[in-house]
Amino acid sequence: MMLYVEGLVAGYPSGGRILDGVSFDLKEGEVVALLGRNGMGKTTLMRALCGQLPLQAGTIRCGGQSLGGQPTFQFARAGIGYVPQGREIFANFTVEENLMLGALGKPSLPRSLPAETFEIFPILGERRAQRAGTLSGGQQQQLAIMRALVGQPRLLLLDEPSEGIQPSIVDEIAVTLGRIARERGLTVLIVEQNLDFVEQLASRILFMENGRIAARQAEVGELRSDSDLIHRFLSI
Repeated sequence: MMLYVEGLVAGYPSGGRILDGVSFDLKEGEVVALLGRNGMGKTTLMRALCGQLPLQAGTIRCGGQSLGGQPTFQFARAGIGYVPQGREIFANFTVEENLMLGALGKPSLPRSLPAETFEIFPILGERRAQRAGTLSGGQQQQLAIMRALVGQPRLLLLDEPSEGIQPSIVDEIAVTLGRIARERGLTVLIVEQNLDFVEQLASRILFMENGRIAARQAEVGELRSDSDLIHRFLSI
């Protein structure tokens, strides 16, 4: 089991408890989408899974390693990579400088970028000396994903990766991530609203409702055919 989560409780000092007993697991090499209406706790869960929010209760294990109560850098060293909503690249750094940050805090990784770095998203190689803030939205998203991949994660968390990006780039990202997941046995958890992206990349769907993972799960092929499921969890 790559990721095991049991009874997870977390939230914010100003907003109280958001996650109220989240439990689920992900197998190695599995690509899973996490769907739900706004305000159900999806982004809070992603932040808790990468160590940005302290746990109030519950268990997180990645590759068998228990991460409850550990500092954020231990989550990264355990093999968890995170691409946040909004990308959060460093606009005044170059593309290459942003990518180098992906290995920060991981002593086992080389201090230079692997040769394949600029093969995965070739546009980043063409723009490697360019300030990241001058890239298009789609290029910035590719940069954020590649920055996470430079850290050689075993589990990749993606929060709204298609947001504000033109469809052709969304398709490219989905194809590339699918290939990398297959080739590396990478486990991926995606929070996403774009159902086309979900159908192209994920095999299984979890639904979040009121701070918990709903008992109802679905295979990706059921997403369009079950109107009750879509209405309940997505309000479409």
